[in-house]
Amino acid sequence: MIAGLDRWCVAAVALSLAALLFPPVAGGGWIEDPGVLVAAVLVIALAGFFAWNGVTALWHSAVLVLLVVFGAAVSLDLVHSMDGGDRAGSGFWLFNLALWAAAWRGIDGVAVFRSVDPRHQKFVNLLAPAAFGLWMIYLWEIATVGFGVPQVLLPAPGMIGERFLGSLDILWDDFRQTFLKAVLAGYIIGCGSGFLISILVDRVPFLRRGLLPLGNLVSALPIVGVAPIMVMWFGFDWQSKAAVVVIMTFFPMLVNTVTGLAAAGALERELLRSYAAGYWQTLFKLRLPAALPFIFNALKINSTLALIGAIVAEFFGTPIVGMGFRISTEVGRMNVDMVWAEIVVAALAGSVFYGVVAMGERAFTFWHPSFRERR
Repeated sequence: MIAGLDRWCVAAVALSLAALLFPPVAGGGWIEDPGVLVAAVLVIALAGFFAWNGVTALWHSAVLVLLVVFGAAVSLDLVHSMDGGDRAGSGFWLFNLALWAAAWRGIDGVAVFRSVDPRHQKFVNLLAPAAFGLWMIYLWEIATVGFGVPQVLLPAPGMIGERFLGSLDILWDDFRQTFLKAVLAGYIIGCGSGFLISILVDRVPFLRRGLLPLGNLVSALPIVGVAPIMVMWFGFDWQSKAAVVVIMTFFPMLVNTVTGLAAAGALERELLRSYAAGYWQTLFKLRLPAALPFIFNALKINSTLALIGAIVAEFFGTPIVGMGFRISTEVGRMNVDMVWAEIVVAALAGSVFYGVVAMGERAFTFWHPSFRERR
């Protein structure tokens, strides 16, 4: 029976017992913090129960996750109630290591769950990464507050959240200037022109020999060198940032589309040729559908490149609005929490943008082997 003990639950019990030997806060003991003491006792009791009986059902993992949530809430209350000069003690960190062991076992049990109901399975598939992400944010919070990390080096997520909620109007203006104007305009023009030129390159062979090497050269140009030139050409407003995005997205789309157009099988081409199909019939009925995975691959790559290019371009001249302008300005003012709030906006916008493109890929290339579902 001892050989069958769950090692993660055993680790949680052992770490919680060790935590009781040390004070949770410098200068204070467990008796002064009854909430943390209760949480430690619950970890010992429930983790000990699952260590002996095993984590064999989904509700076992759910109980462990709820236990971790309760312990994390108590730890956050403790660490935020410390005085300015206090630091979290050894008992606090041992207790959080115990929570980490319990969280590992609980999230792992959720991740391996399989259900015949696709709705339940999709929920579980989203729950596991969401729980892991929240746990990482929690560790970030207690590490910065518990160790007294200076705010100028790394602000706590709670501070970033407060600045985010208190600056929604500024963040919206920056988002509208950078994403809704520069990124979307440059993305549409760059990807659209890259796609059209790829058809021309495929139709005219000598362009392939002359244009593709040039594309590799332009793709290697540093954005910090191109952005000031675009500002001089198109001005300080969003048009110059869109021009940078066009340069960054044009050639990935061109190269991927040309490669995709050459991916159609020789047997399929011979079949259409035997039916007297012309170039355009072969292009629309065979070669473009075969190139769709390559085209969407370029669209997904460009969805992140476009946002990066627009933000970096705003460092070299812009009106007093925009994500890049705000980041460079607030760094100079040592308002690092505002910088992180802009980073959160950029991360959310980039993730949603990438997700929308991925959903479009799923809708148009459902026939591809990578998207086929077993029935």
